[in-house]
This record gives sequence, C-alpha cells and structure tokens, in this order.
Amino acid sequence: MVGKFEINKDVVQEMTESASQHVGNIATILTSAIRDVTKEIGDWVTEGIEMREAAKSAHADGEGAAE
Repeated sequence: MVGKFEINKDVVQEMTESASQHVGNIATILTSAIRDVTKEIGDWVTEGIEMREAAKSAHADGEGAAE
C-alpha cells in the first residue's frame, strides 16, 4: 500500500516536472519572438540606411547635372 507521504511526493514531482516543461516552452517562445523582432528591426534600419544612401547619391547626381 502506498503511503500518504509517497503520494504527496509523486504529486509534487509531477507538478515540478510539468512546470519546468511549461517554463521551457514559454522561454522558447519568447526567445523566438525576440529573435524575430530583432531581425525585423535590423531589416528596417538597413532599409533606412539604403534609402539615405540612395538619396545622397541622387542628390549628388542632381548637383552634377545642374552644372
């Protein structure tokens, strides 16, 4: 016959294992989300830099054509 202590120990063990699994899943989700957001911000900044360089180039071309 299983004693009350052993039953409680098994419940605590199962709850701890379940909690650690859920925390791990949540951490994976958050890590993925942070990675995706960082990539999007980096792409956005890169596009801004490219647009600024294109504008400078167009401005320089326009000054050369005016002469």
